[in-house]
Amino acid sequence: MRLMKVRRVALDQQNNPVVLLVDEEETIALPIWIGQAEAMAIAMRLQSVQPPRPMTHDLLHNVLEQLQAKVTRVVVSDVRDATYFAEIHLSRNGTAFVIDSRPSDAIALALRADAPIFVEDKVATQGIALRRSADVEGKTSGLEDELDPQEFRKFLERVKPEDFRRTVH
Repeated sequence: MRLMKVRRVALDQQNNPVVLLVDEEETIALPIWIGQAEAMAIAMRLQSVQPPRPMTHDLLHNVLEQLQAKVTRVVVSDVRDATYFAEIHLSRNGTAFVIDSRPSDAIALALRADAPIFVEDKVATQGIALRRSADVEGKTSGLEDELDPQEFRKFLERVKPEDFRRTVH
């Protein structure tokens, strides 16, 4: 499993929202197409925007807190037929629970609970290699804003427009 972080929420060329996960080393990116409401929930949290009333993911987080349950992690666990699957791992009074979830909901909840986000290795293979910039000494100094053009072309070659509609979570 790979520990990931949310890099950003963006729109693709057809204005469909995409959440971009990157690994700790920032060597791969995993784009997951999501719904508008989930994109807004994730983006608001990333920008530290506090809504005047709790949104659905805030409500779920508040309910879990009141029940003394903790989100220990979320895992993007599988991808089948261009659809991603996720799990929310909870703990309450020493008992562990795993709840099936859409990745977008799991990510939105993880951000509110400050829980780590993981991606199974078999799912990470769906990612896109990121180009690293080099500093003067030849060491990597961080992630560029661009994806590796060759890897991104390969990604675009294997997906079709109808895949975007099927991968909305």
